[in-house]
Amino acid sequence: MNIQWYPGHMTKTRRMMEETISLVDIVIELVDARIPYSSKNPDLDHLARNKHRIILLNKSDLADERATAIWEAYFVEKGFRVIRMNALKGNGMGEVTEVARDLMKEKVERLRARGRINVPIRSMIVGIPNVGKSTFINKYVGKTTAKTGDKPGVTRGKQWIKLKKDFELLDTPGILWPKFEDQQVGLKLAFTGAINDDILDAQTMATKFLALMMKRNPDAIKKRYEVEINEETQAHEVLEQIAISRSFKLKGDEPDLQRAAKILLDEFRGGKLGKITLELPEDITEMLEEKKEREKEKRENTKERKAKYTGKK
Repeated sequence: MNIQWYPGHMTKTRRMMEETISLVDIVIELVDARIPYSSKNPDLDHLARNKHRIILLNKSDLADERATAIWEAYFVEKGFRVIRMNALKGNGMGEVTEVARDLMKEKVERLRARGRINVPIRSMIVGIPNVGKSTFINKYVGKTTAKTGDKPGVTRGKQWIKLKKDFELLDTPGILWPKFEDQQVGLKLAFTGAINDDILDAQTMATKFLALMMKRNPDAIKKRYEVEINEETQAHEVLEQIAISRSFKLKGDEPDLQRAAKILLDEFRGGKLGKITLELPEDITEMLEEKKEREKEKRENTKERKAKYTGKK
């Protein structure tokens, strides 16, 4: 299942971000606490390399608390300021302005010494589609200023939002990146709804999700759907068990796998399977090591082909 989704408006958004990044002091990035690495845009590390960075671990109420603590320590070690967030309920909102002001304290004091008072702190808010960015802004500002929706791609243009005399926020549309280096990243984005479901096959996606859950947290599936899982059970068999357990049937009493797949993904996204985190820093280390090995093998194969070609000459 090869997942790539990069609508045309995202290219425009990236160009706009490149043009306006010089206007801001801080880049605030929302990531999904269930997939902190996979939902973090790697392009921003280059784009915002000279800016203060704040990571908001949004939807932390849906993620495993111990895993969230591990991810928080991981990002702090890399130089980010980190805030756990539940944008829907407003948890963590008060810390954002506080942390931003702390990051800008020295610059503000220097400007005041030169007689420049009330120069606003300017922040850019970024995040992948459907990570809760518009919900965060609406709650943060205290009124509905940004559109919200349960499908990715709702925000389409940039807008400056003035919060107080000393704080301004630049909203941007949700943006992914042109190519996923590892398909596991694309899959996890699909599981959480960051990629439009309309372009994906629900049964295939649900089977991939079950395969991951059977390794990471099989008890959550067993408990929710009252199915049997052992070392020999295949993911597609579990999906069929879920359809039977919920009495989802087609004509001829065939299990309705499509309906079971959609219900499974909806219930995961809604937190009905429990507090679940789909990745840990150690998984990412392993993934990056595998990537290095693939690249090394590719270089060696290329070198061998060149050597054979040269030898023929």
